[in-house]
Amino acid sequence: MISSAENSSQTVPAALEQMRQLHGDLIRSEQVTCDGMPTVWVDRQDIKTVLRALRDETTPRFEMLFDVTAIDERLRCNRAGQPASEFTVVYHLMSFSGNCDFRVKVALQDSDLTIPSVVQLWPSANWYEREVWDMFGIKFDGHPNLYRIVLPPTWKGHALRKEHPARATEMEPFSLSDEQEDYEQAALKFKPEEWGMKRESENSEFMFLNLGPNHPSVHGAFRIALQLDGEILVDAVPDIGYHHRGAEKMGERQSWHTYIPYTDRIDYLGGVMNNLPYVMAVEKMAGIEVPERVKVIRVMLSEMFRICSHLLFYGTFAQDVGQLSPIFYMFVERERIFNIIESICGARMHPGWFRIGGVAQDLPNGWEKRIQELLDFMPARLDEYDSMVMNNGILKRRTQGVGVYDTNEAFNWGVTGAGLRATGLEWDFRKQRPYSGYENFEFDVPIAVNGDCYDRCAIRVEEMRQSLRIIKQCMDNMPSGNYKSDHPLTTPPRKENTMQDIETLINHFLSVSWGPVIPANEVTMTIEATKGLNSYYLISDGSTTSYRTRIRTPSFAHLQMIPEISRGFMVSDLIAIIASIDFVMADVDR
Repeated sequence: MISSAENSSQTVPAALEQMRQLHGDLIRSEQVTCDGMPTVWVDRQDIKTVLRALRDETTPRFEMLFDVTAIDERLRCNRAGQPASEFTVVYHLMSFSGNCDFRVKVALQDSDLTIPSVVQLWPSANWYEREVWDMFGIKFDGHPNLYRIVLPPTWKGHALRKEHPARATEMEPFSLSDEQEDYEQAALKFKPEEWGMKRESENSEFMFLNLGPNHPSVHGAFRIALQLDGEILVDAVPDIGYHHRGAEKMGERQSWHTYIPYTDRIDYLGGVMNNLPYVMAVEKMAGIEVPERVKVIRVMLSEMFRICSHLLFYGTFAQDVGQLSPIFYMFVERERIFNIIESICGARMHPGWFRIGGVAQDLPNGWEKRIQELLDFMPARLDEYDSMVMNNGILKRRTQGVGVYDTNEAFNWGVTGAGLRATGLEWDFRKQRPYSGYENFEFDVPIAVNGDCYDRCAIRVEEMRQSLRIIKQCMDNMPSGNYKSDHPLTTPPRKENTMQDIETLINHFLSVSWGPVIPANEVTMTIEATKGLNSYYLISDGSTTSYRTRIRTPSFAHLQMIPEISRGFMVSDLIAIIASIDFVMADVDR
């Protein structure tokens, strides 16, 4: 039987060879990257033809447009073998049938930053193209409404261009006059006509209502402008950006090592799980192989944070549909798990504990007792929550048959994680493309068939039980060995070695203060995060900082689908739909 990893390695060359046969005349160049993902360069007038061929003509088909981003190439030194480009648009496609990825690049010049939109191929491209326009100033011809998405509509410039300041100290002190405040507020006014909405129908006038950005049921600073016919939702415009902190810009400002704590704050409920794709991407470029003990420690802590995140989702989901008690019970269990995490990492929600080449320190004495404590109390509590929440008749009536979508719709909108598995597709990155040693663990991938709010919740409930299975295997089979690699680019090196000689002490000091020099390359590393697939696309130009840090988060794609699955429902149903998505705004806005 061919494993998922073997199958992936075989289908990638097959897809590339088919593209050479189908449209070899359109491929300007092929690029080799250390992640092994096939990467081709095409001209902008051919981008829709190439992407359509990858979606419809190749075997395997690439069903999902996983990400669209851009690179400001103007200051980059190490571009050997790549076409001349001042700005590059990057398309990342994912095949679920073939379990492989494909990267397509388009070179642009600063004097002519236009490229055709691909919204007609994948509706999920809408927000990604708006983000590229917002951050780089690249225009997408044919886009339905190329409007800033993360930064305010009054913002000057494009923040991810290299000339844009990366620190507040590089800018003038902030001031806001009364006139400027009025101007900023007026710019935020919702104008239905700009979004193709009519103010009335043949029978009635529509009402436009702001849900958020300070409404408790939108789970953060998030606004949805609703078009209502009475209480029936006609259409909606999700409005994000209120939580934007420039995480990608900071990733290009900080050293490789000092950026790790920033990753904790992306999906701020996922804790060290956010560190994992970042450090694995850096390790891939640096050629660092981590010890088996490190892999198991990382898996154990990641699964503990998965349970913490799902518990908060579980409680707020029940709360949003009218059941208040569960969230108080679940917060108690979550705090108990945080106490265990703190006893291992020294911090609770944001330990920033993973390191390039390992973890911050070895497991403390007595860690097995704390883990066993979790394994003892948690299963019975989950059973109790089943009777309290999942078997509650009111919750079932509020969530079953609401917010339904199927697998193909999930592909079209970039839905991953529990939302995709709730449509009946048994696809989990930990199983299909194991990382950090997940291939050594026995666990099941829960699926459902209805693709509604209830099923999305049920998937996450069962995932907590599977996480407990994984954690128990970590405890029972923890390897011996070092908690960090001995590779020279491991950052920082094991501190106990610094007491042996001055050279090791100097190396430790430099790797912390300046950070390691990572070889010039580029890599994408993806994990099955708490809310779906989270990936880091990193480019090193052979220095102590990242040249380009791209964070693809699941929540960004998921929120875009809200209007599609909410039309025709009532406002109360919309609240259940929002709750079932399971997102945090830091994971959306970055």
